[in-house]
Amino acid sequence: MSTAPHHPLLPLAAAPGNGSRSAEQPLPGVVELADVALLLRPADDVAVATRQVPAGTTVRLPGGTAVTTTSTLPRGHKLAVRPVTAGAEVRKYGQSIGRAKRDVAPGDHVHTHNLGFADPGAEASDDGAQEHEFGTARTTLPEPATRRTFRGYRRSDGRWGTRNYVGILTSVNCSASTARMIADQFRGPVLDAYPHVDGVVALTHDTGCGLVPTSEGAQVTLRTLRGYASHANMAGLLVVGLGCEMLPVTSVLGGLELREDLPVRTLTIQDTGGIRATVRAGVAAITEMLPGIDALRRAEAPASELVLGLNCGGSDGFSGITANPALGHASDLLVAQGGTSILAETPEVFGAEHLLLRRAVSEEVGQRLLDRIDWWQGYAAAGGGTLDNNPSPGNKAGGLTTILEKSLGAVAKAGTADLVAVHEYAEPVTERGMTFMDTPGYDPVSVTGIVAGGANVVVFTTGRGSVLGCKPSPSIKVATNSDTYRRMREDMDLDAGRIVEDGLSVEDVGDELFEKILAVASGEQTVSEELDLGADEFVPWQLGAVT
Repeated sequence: MSTAPHHPLLPLAAAPGNGSRSAEQPLPGVVELADVALLLRPADDVAVATRQVPAGTTVRLPGGTAVTTTSTLPRGHKLAVRPVTAGAEVRKYGQSIGRAKRDVAPGDHVHTHNLGFADPGAEASDDGAQEHEFGTARTTLPEPATRRTFRGYRRSDGRWGTRNYVGILTSVNCSASTARMIADQFRGPVLDAYPHVDGVVALTHDTGCGLVPTSEGAQVTLRTLRGYASHANMAGLLVVGLGCEMLPVTSVLGGLELREDLPVRTLTIQDTGGIRATVRAGVAAITEMLPGIDALRRAEAPASELVLGLNCGGSDGFSGITANPALGHASDLLVAQGGTSILAETPEVFGAEHLLLRRAVSEEVGQRLLDRIDWWQGYAAAGGGTLDNNPSPGNKAGGLTTILEKSLGAVAKAGTADLVAVHEYAEPVTERGMTFMDTPGYDPVSVTGIVAGGANVVVFTTGRGSVLGCKPSPSIKVATNSDTYRRMREDMDLDAGRIVEDGLSVEDVGDELFEKILAVASGEQTVSEELDLGADEFVPWQLGAVT
């Protein structure tokens, strides 16, 4: 095994930055490649524009050759630096991101008009079966110089919370409005007398009935609700049902080993006497919990007790160059401390799964990832699509063309640590190290599964500008480019665009992000928490037929 490897997708050196030249300033007729674009690997066919490059600009490449742009190139998009014949692979990060639909000339804009999806797959054996490498690139992370800590809430089961929330869970959509009415009674100055209570949050959903309780969809919903009920950031719990639903309150809590120090109350609207009576009873139950929860105090905890959710949304051409690899570095730092990170979004590792398989601690772990990808290919086909439908219009406007390109940037969030486990959606994550959870790419659904699995902090990278929160866990928002950070400064926690704009290294920003994670875990509010976001983004994955 190698020690402290360089991540296969990171730039070989820090980005040079644009110096004093603003992205709005006009370019001279001839520019150096480093002034307008990043070539991530010497053998890549494309470079990524760090600013808008007008048509007719002559760009000098390393080695003295030059190309002239054939059209205006938006920032974050790809510039061809060498010819590619129709049908040939186009390489970025040193990896294939698809095949040329037609001949590509140096200086061309490479995007959806001339680059298409082509699954590179794996090498096939003589009998036609695919061959995969398992565990061939495992690593030993450097031993940390110091053992880091955060200030959290120690729970009676030995876990640590980063927040103190009272959660109101609903067994069925029919009780959603009632749950929100109860939570609304604790908004504003009502909680001022309880400064150590982070809030009362109603986590409602759109299902819970009209489905077969033993079906996959019902079990996913139930697993999600149970994950939130037992979450380390829950300091109090109220479960509200209607009374006649397929997934009743008793199924949410039945057999669940809840902590001894977690006050739990249940209500059903039909048995309590209707909505008004249930709201009164719910408010009374939570009011009774508050003094005990407020008496809890933060204490010093090892960083190894953090479970970090890794997610991205609204990605762009800089995601795999700045914020995602910086988060990967922070994840490695946490894993080296003995902590846990959770990568997710199965459709957004498709095409880059080989990089994770090579880091799997066993063939069994790697095969679990392949099994989930196979399931997704069938699931997408049954819906009349393919996994390459995934890049959204916003992703493409930001410079991403194929799912292969998007996935290669997305897996950078996982750093270089070994892959120790693969979990299904919302399953409890108990292993220490870098893990994977099978979730959709849709951000609220993905993050809901990660939090249900136990993530007590989430870092969310975004190029276009996501505003997602995820109570009861804090969500740290990291902008992939400085333009988005400046435009949405009140919604972003950290600017990773400085890697390109100011020449900071991925490690510099990753170190800063790791410190931010520890600070937020210790109680520092994120911008999404300042705006009280995170209740409406609770979206369990809905599968199966509704009857």
